[in-house]
Amino acid sequence: MKEILNAIQAPDTTAADFAALPLPESYRAITVHKDETDMFEGLAGCDKDPRKSLHLDEVPVPELGPGEALVAVMASSVNYNSVWTSIFEPLPTFGFLERYGRRSELAKRHDLPYHVIGSDLAGVVLRTGPGVTVWKPGDEVVAHCLSVELESADGHGDTMLDPEQRIWGFETNFGGLAELALVKSNQLMPKPGHLTWEEAAASGLVNSTAYRQLVSRNGAGMKVGDNVLIWGASGGLGSYATQLVLAGGGTPVCVVSNDQKAEICRSMGAEAVIDRNAEGYRFWKDEQTQDPREWKRFGKRIRELTGGEDVDIVFEHPGRDTFGASVFVTRKGGTIVTCASTSGYQHQYDNRYLWMSLKRIVGSHFANYREAWEANRLIAKGKIHPSYPLRETGQAAYDVHRNLHQGKVGILALAPEEGLGVRDAEFRARHVSAINRFRGTLED
Repeated sequence: MKEILNAIQAPDTTAADFAALPLPESYRAITVHKDETDMFEGLAGCDKDPRKSLHLDEVPVPELGPGEALVAVMASSVNYNSVWTSIFEPLPTFGFLERYGRRSELAKRHDLPYHVIGSDLAGVVLRTGPGVTVWKPGDEVVAHCLSVELESADGHGDTMLDPEQRIWGFETNFGGLAELALVKSNQLMPKPGHLTWEEAAASGLVNSTAYRQLVSRNGAGMKVGDNVLIWGASGGLGSYATQLVLAGGGTPVCVVSNDQKAEICRSMGAEAVIDRNAEGYRFWKDEQTQDPREWKRFGKRIRELTGGEDVDIVFEHPGRDTFGASVFVTRKGGTIVTCASTSGYQHQYDNRYLWMSLKRIVGSHFANYREAWEANRLIAKGKIHPSYPLRETGQAAYDVHRNLHQGKVGILALAPEEGLGVRDAEFRARHVSAINRFRGTLED
């Protein structure tokens, strides 16, 4: 690995030089183990500790197939799917790998007794498989996490509808929390030149998810002037949603859980901020009963912040805890767009407020290649900025699991230290304060 890292850090290494580098037989990777899937049996989800299930292992380098690329990973990041994998909820990911492995001889590579996890990366292409023409060894890239086969017609209008759509590093093996990663070539995008490796790695999954959810016609189709309620607005997903609303001429109404997170939203330019804990919102009376009076109090507070207007869009991802309130506070004809259920998958809401007010609930899951490319383009143009602190992987997953983080949580892989990989220092200098916004407030 040292030879690979030296080549990446040398200023004059050519594509031919990268192609000639010998590949190691193995590499270090963050894994979960198939024989440990019952290690948390009997524990509540909140009591499961990712630091106990995540391992740093030496694993063999996988075979490179057609249409694929082997990437040297300089940095990665932790997403909620990394947490779900580490605590084996809602079910162990080895079932995904087994099903994928039955698809073809090549796919059998993924069905292993260990799972290399991670759905983000920034790094350098080392090898490309047969049929890859756009990318070459030495290209500096980021990767989005959509893995598709596109042998069915269903996926050719929107690749997210491919029946064989999977999330790389969650439903496939050889993910990005490692020194090397195996991706399909149509997951690759150019690394923004003004960002460090760890900054570039932080944005892929969540920025693309937020883009489809809010901006794309496959999501809410946000327009200039829209009021958008954003749950967890300083978090990994919400921080990108907040920036997208501001960049698109809308008004974010940011919901957070403490004053520090509120200040982060204000530093991004948001003016309408609700600290749900400080204001004491309790949308559930008990485990079975919601409290519509709290929905009404919440809606009144929103209107105080928007000049009397209800929200056009609700950016939903908490799920069970908030969904009833989200449906209630959306304006007549508005949209609730949901991409996750971090507080529970069984949503309850009063359907009268949906059908009688002509509201829509839209499901949104990651993004297709075009949407991911456009989201990455906004990063490259300095319109959207990465948001992350750095952590060790186990601690990062622990922090995300317990909502102790703001922004995305970055992980160094081959990069020996933070701050490396900047190719356009002049452009960076114009945006450095925004780039460092989360770093200044999130360090331990």
